Amino acid sequence: MGTSLMDGAGAAAPRSSFRRFLTAAAISSAGSAVTAVAMPVLVVQLLGATPLEVGVVNAAQFMPYAVLGLFAGVYVDRWRRKPILVWASVGRALALSAVPILWLLGILQIWMLVVVLLCFGAFSVFGYAATQSLLPRLVPRARLVSANARLDQADAAATTLGPAVGGGLVGLLGAPVVIAVDAVSYIVDAVLNAGIEVDEPRAEARARNLRSEIRDGLQFTYRHRTLRPLAVSTHVWFLANGAALTVLSILALRSLGFSAYAFGLLLTVTGVTSLLGASIAHLAGSRIGSGRVVILARVAYPITWLLVALAPATGVGHGLLFAALGLQGLAAGVENSNEMGYWQSLTPDALLGRVNATRRSINRTMTAAGALVAGLSIGLIGDRATLVGVVIVFTVAASITALSPLRETDGNC
Repeated sequence: MGTSLMDGAGAAAPRSSFRRFLTAAAISSAGSAVTAVAMPVLVVQLLGATPLEVGVVNAAQFMPYAVLGLFAGVYVDRWRRKPILVWASVGRALALSAVPILWLLGILQIWMLVVVLLCFGAFSVFGYAATQSLLPRLVPRARLVSANARLDQADAAATTLGPAVGGGLVGLLGAPVVIAVDAVSYIVDAVLNAGIEVDEPRAEARARNLRSEIRDGLQFTYRHRTLRPLAVSTHVWFLANGAALTVLSILALRSLGFSAYAFGLLLTVTGVTSLLGASIAHLAGSRIGSGRVVILARVAYPITWLLVALAPATGVGHGLLFAALGLQGLAAGVENSNEMGYWQSLTPDALLGRVNATRRSINRTMTAAGALVAGLSIGLIGDRATLVGVVIVFTVAASITALSPLRETDGNC
């Protein structure tokens, strides 16, 4: 057993526990990166979905956050987080495994895929809330940005290889079968996390009020001087990003004629630059402050999607698309660990589940809304005009952070 680390609440966790946590995250990320290629190919090319149907499918896995998100936060703070994390991964594996089974039976339809993704999303609500809330019990709070950066590096490394491998496997085996790889990755994730050693105190035996606990999470999130504008900006960002990714799959796979392999390579570029960004994230946060890192990253996103909107249907346009997604990955890699460390360091352990779930539930609800609006908009005004709207919304998100107290933060969260 490795040396113990003291977390912010005073409990001890062995170093091996964080390593298992990190490995589990990397494996599930690799599976998800494969699905990131297989799912659009399945929906756009094999099932021949309309733009609105593409938007509905993209939104489906995020819709449960609107219904379950706030409740999940309360129960993540009431219950031990490790078992929630394990069973959420098992549930996601079972949900995804339905896709290849239905395809092999010859009965897979868009509405069935939506139902599968709704189930997947319901388990994800609890899984992600538990993941973000367990980490501060595995590492000291002073090392949260560094720990989040390592998680981002693992995720970026997985998403670097995953899309390229996924594109090749889709061409070889077909998109529905490849999604089974992601299901297996969640089983491995569950097994690894089940072996984590972490001290999680049992909840106090006292009467609880669900409404007041939800209110506590909301109040902490939206009354804090710096966390409030950060939360609002992030909500707007997710609205734009949900729309952007919906447009991207249709633009690349239909308008620009990308093959499954080329689409996989496009996402691979994002993974490569995300890895680079995650590698310098801790240094950037230490030098200029986590808040300023977030602001600079948010400024990069409208630039990214303006380049996508301008990309012509030629070889030059393809190159511009790759450059734009590279910038997207770099910004995300630098930003994410600084933002997550910022939230985790300022939030009391007893509120982590509710604050994380509150923020994530609204973020994912905005993603679903963005995907649906983009699907409708593409049908009405086309993909290029829709991207102009995406750029405007990303600009609003950047402006909120740039005008907030985040710009005053120093190198410490």
